[in-house]
Amino acid sequence: MKLIFIYGLPATGKLTIAHELVSLTGFKLFHNHLVVDLLLSVFEFGSQPFIELREEIWLSVFEEACRSQLPGLIFTFAPERTVRSRFIGDAVDLVHKGGGEVDFVELTCPLVELRTRIDNPSRIQYRKLTDLAHFEQLYIEGCFDSPYMPERRLTLDTSLCTPARAALEIFRELALRPPDPLPGSAP
Repeated sequence: MKLIFIYGLPATGKLTIAHELVSLTGFKLFHNHLVVDLLLSVFEFGSQPFIELREEIWLSVFEEACRSQLPGLIFTFAPERTVRSRFIGDAVDLVHKGGGEVDFVELTCPLVELRTRIDNPSRIQYRKLTDLAHFEQLYIEGCFDSPYMPERRLTLDTSLCTPARAALEIFRELALRPPDPLPGSAP
């Protein structure tokens, strides 16, 4: 299994680009907020149970995806200080032990552009950070300083391209293939 690990600050376009990449690859999408939102219904963000369960679920999904021999999985991730420093290494080790590989893709965007995106209504659906003042405070406090991230295959400034173009660049750089046609479908 190939795990495409797309990461970046809030509002860099991770989920939007991931959806475009799904269209090109047929890979499954595991958006980090699916787990975050699930756990926020019970635990406070950053609480010990939240942190432990979030990482346990993320890793369990990676492990099962390898065991199930999925061809690929796209994961979106926003590095921030409540993620334990060992998570990235644990994820890479787990996927490698399962016979897979991990490719890291970093999305960047100038802060001036992020500030215009942060309150986009599309971000509300997944309880993403949408308050500019809160974003600014978290940024100043270093909350988005990432844990160690392994060498990335690609870095894209999402202010310079459309989501479709960014997905195509990822597709090409990682030498991905389109999904196999369904049996019995027309070529």
